[in-house]
Amino acid sequence: MNVNEIAERLGGTVQGDGSIEITDVNGMELAQPGQITFLADKKFLNKLKDSRASAVIVQKPLETDKAQVIHPAPALAFAKLLAEMKPEPRPEPGIDKQSSIAEGVKLGKEVTIGPFVSVGKNVTIGDHTVLHPGVVVHDGCTLGDHTTLHAHVTLYRSTVVGNHVTIHAGAVIGADGFGYTPDEKGRHFKINQTGRVVIEDHVEIGANTCIDRANFGETVVREGTKIDNLTQIAHNCEIGQHAIIVRPGGPGGQHPRGQRRGAGRPGGRGGSFDHRQSGRCGGAVRSQPGSAGPRFLWGFSRGSRHELEAVRHSFTEIAGNDPENPGFGKKAESD
Repeated sequence: MNVNEIAERLGGTVQGDGSIEITDVNGMELAQPGQITFLADKKFLNKLKDSRASAVIVQKPLETDKAQVIHPAPALAFAKLLAEMKPEPRPEPGIDKQSSIAEGVKLGKEVTIGPFVSVGKNVTIGDHTVLHPGVVVHDGCTLGDHTTLHAHVTLYRSTVVGNHVTIHAGAVIGADGFGYTPDEKGRHFKINQTGRVVIEDHVEIGANTCIDRANFGETVVREGTKIDNLTQIAHNCEIGQHAIIVRPGGPGGQHPRGQRRGAGRPGGRGGSFDHRQSGRCGGAVRSQPGSAGPRFLWGFSRGSRHELEAVRHSFTEIAGNDPENPGFGKKAESD
């Protein structure tokens, strides 16, 4: 398609030669003639000048010899174009002979079940859902439509996964929450975890992430939330809609997270978020505008003063002089 057609599809306008044919999308440094890239920040203007791309998506017109697609959100426009021109591959529907399907399983239309997949009793799998090789789905689970479980994902019993969910390789959903109590001799007596995990629609869960099932009730990840690789979500957490959780770590047990919030841990140590959504956290919490609760918190339960100051400095650089975060930089109380 040419630049004019791209602009029309994205809802943008053209500056320069709109008849140039575009065959691919690429980053600025890798782009070749016939490809389109994007510029989301003017600090990368020098890279754009050196880029061999034939066209660029920008927020405002620039002085450049490249054809420009003017769009208010260049990164979003580029992401949509990337999804159209380079969609994620999907295996052909069908059930591999080397898979194991138990009794009482209900399969939707055009389901794909790869080799060495194990599906337990009374499982429901929705239309166009894909289970890649080595996936294990225990008894009583429910998977919605257009959902993808990558290789070696495990769903423990009674887990509910919604529509348009992606769970990346090695993730474990619904394992026991970490619960013990001392017995008469001081030994650790296990507290059975009788609840389940519910993953709502349009959630993406990174590789080797673990989400524990509830002691009672449900551990819930609400619609649209994105969770990075190697993240631990403990039992009875409730993650709000469209939240972002990144880096190793994550909320401690029994803790709700609000809508459109971010949680991250810049290092491998730190405490857990307390049950009041304020005061203590292992890393940082930043709420989006309009969210209830604290705007920005940081703190560690353990760590040297130098480590804490380094983290504080890093997040100060990220936050800048943000008038919406007047209290940023005040260390939360540590345990």
